[in-house]
Amino acid sequence: MTISEMLQQSGILTLLGMGVVFSFLIILILCMHMLQTAVHGLKLDTDTKKDATMKSAPAAVVPSQDNAAIAAIAAAVHEKQ
Repeated sequence: MTISEMLQQSGILTLLGMGVVFSFLIILILCMHMLQTAVHGLKLDTDTKKDATMKSAPAAVVPSQDNAAIAAIAAAVHEKQ
């Protein structure tokens, strides 16, 4: 087997492997879209309701536990400088 034959065979094998991976990714994307449609159709997507309520809350309102974490981080950064 000559080098040119080996290169030709390896090129075909490379293209075949890339084709298999590309086909699998397309099938995976299609399955994910079908699953999204099924979940949305059965009204099982409760996260969208939570997102809508989170977006309506003002951004300045932060729970006190988060304020403590922010203060600790600010103190650590200030100490580091």
